[in-house]
Amino acid sequence: MARYFMHLAYDGSDYYGWQIQPRQVSVQQTIEHALSTLMGQEISITGAGRTDTGVHASYFIAHFDLPSALPGSEQLVFKLNRFLPPDIVIYKIWQVPEAMHARFSATSRTYHYHISSLKPLFTRYYSLHVFGSLDTGEIDRCCDIIRSTVDFTSFSKLHTDVKTNDCRIMHVQWKEEENGYLFEIKSDRFLRNMVRSLVGTLLNVGQGKLDSEGFQQIVLAKDRSQAGQSAPARGLFLVDIEYGDISSRPAGP
Repeated sequence: MARYFMHLAYDGSDYYGWQIQPRQVSVQQTIEHALSTLMGQEISITGAGRTDTGVHASYFIAHFDLPSALPGSEQLVFKLNRFLPPDIVIYKIWQVPEAMHARFSATSRTYHYHISSLKPLFTRYYSLHVFGSLDTGEIDRCCDIIRSTVDFTSFSKLHTDVKTNDCRIMHVQWKEEENGYLFEIKSDRFLRNMVRSLVGTLLNVGQGKLDSEGFQQIVLAKDRSQAGQSAPARGLFLVDIEYGDISSRPAGP
């Protein structure tokens, strides 16, 4: 059995998330259909994680298995991109050791959330418009709290099947950019809805509805109802996934 990693990206606007869902169109289902059709056999793919409805990925890894090695993957990449809709792109397919797993071998993931302080036009499907300036100093103090937090129960979707809500935050930053802001966070794992609920709560802080002490109390409460409303999916991008094995990291876009 030969295992292959696939480096891809997608605009999640018209998809019901990454993972296959009954009676819904997902990114995974769309790629599996294309791959199975081109290969003439049923092929299942496994993603590095599952993004929610409307969330985008500018960098994503999935894996699939074949009975024997491909003679060359460049032609398959070309055919897939011709077959797939324009909101999904495959950059590269390459063979990896059978023990490598797109999800479980990943050592970190990085997300970006884009916020526009002006009414967005060309990026209106990829950012959240927030009117007025934000108190970035108080938000930075909350980022310090996030950096030292392990249990993110207060920012997790309820009734999930995970065994722990602990995450190891490697980097978190709220950046001011031209005409907006960027929230960047890197961790060994993320809970469902975690980044969007963090952004929604940090926006409350930036708008003066909550201070850093109140944010700390929300963390300690371990109660999702105490945190802010989740920010809309359209501003969220999965932008990087790291693996310990350098052979799992493609060159290119």
